[in-house]
Amino acid sequence: MTDKTILAVDNLALSYGSNPILKDVSMQLRRGEVVSLLGPSGSGKTTLLRAVAGLEQPHAGSVCIAGRAIYDAAASIDIPAEKRDLGLVFQSYALWPHKTVFDNVAYPLVLRKVAKNDIVQRVHAALKNLGLDHLAERYPHQLSGGQQQRVSIARALVYNPPVILLDEPLSNLDAKMREEARAWLRNLIVEMQLSALVVTHDQSEAMAMSDRILLLNGGVIEQQGTPTEMYGQPQTYFVADFMGSNNIMTGRIGDIRGGEARIDLDNGISVWGLRRTNAAIGHEAKAVIRVEQVHLADAAGDNRAEVELATSMFLGDRFEYVFHAGSDLLRAWGKRHEDAGKRWLEFPRDSVWIF
Repeated sequence: MTDKTILAVDNLALSYGSNPILKDVSMQLRRGEVVSLLGPSGSGKTTLLRAVAGLEQPHAGSVCIAGRAIYDAAASIDIPAEKRDLGLVFQSYALWPHKTVFDNVAYPLVLRKVAKNDIVQRVHAALKNLGLDHLAERYPHQLSGGQQQRVSIARALVYNPPVILLDEPLSNLDAKMREEARAWLRNLIVEMQLSALVVTHDQSEAMAMSDRILLLNGGVIEQQGTPTEMYGQPQTYFVADFMGSNNIMTGRIGDIRGGEARIDLDNGISVWGLRRTNAAIGHEAKAVIRVEQVHLADAAGDNRAEVELATSMFLGDRFEYVFHAGSDLLRAWGKRHEDAGKRWLEFPRDSVWIF
């Protein structure tokens, strides 16, 4: 563990009966860093967060906060959740309905027997930081979803925890409010230099808010890195498929030249791309290309194919084109409406991954 590491998880394992949920997971969170745990349902991301919080019982491994062991299976250390001094923000917000905003935020300080004068000062400071001071005497049912979310964050921050844990913090908001809230939350984290571990299933949310992303798959970390690394340099098919909006086509390896391979697709198209598989010529493989990397072209050329444009859909900031290629539906984005008919599509070699 380095001086900059605020949270260290080493070889954490957890099972429900004979069903392993976390399989020797190790990760670190540095001071002032935001790390998102991303993955599909059942991947173990929420279980990992809850194990750090003390709300789940692992059977092996260790968890340290600022060098202090809060869980260590080998040493029989298991600090109760309420004594781990972690800030928790739940998906449901978990506000007391019969308490005012002030009393909800004050609750962690009351539990810690903080002096009343200090409680008043610290609660008002937390509410002011989050733009809630004028709502101190309201009750949760008198607040919007976004305001309730801010109250739950104020409650998590009021005692200055070393790490804040957020479990799907934006999932209860509508789509428009989520975009606004993630910008506001990222700005708050940066301004207050918080160390945050965030669970989300939304890749856009993870990329927008995080310094690093840990993508979990079946209880293990499939890949971790910065948002740009995770999006632009996937190491496995699972990562490439999970991140971004993709065209995925199946076929067989037709040729191999160094770091590139040609895949002969079931839809009759052959394309070259970056080789991410050890599969030999003739073996099955998949081609993955992000939708935004597919381009309309004027004529035949390198890594181009003629396909049937079925329709153009207006999405506000762009058009999405849908093409028929054999039994596959391919998608691309553009700036104007295009009529149905034959079109040339270009698949840039360095944007195609062959798995």
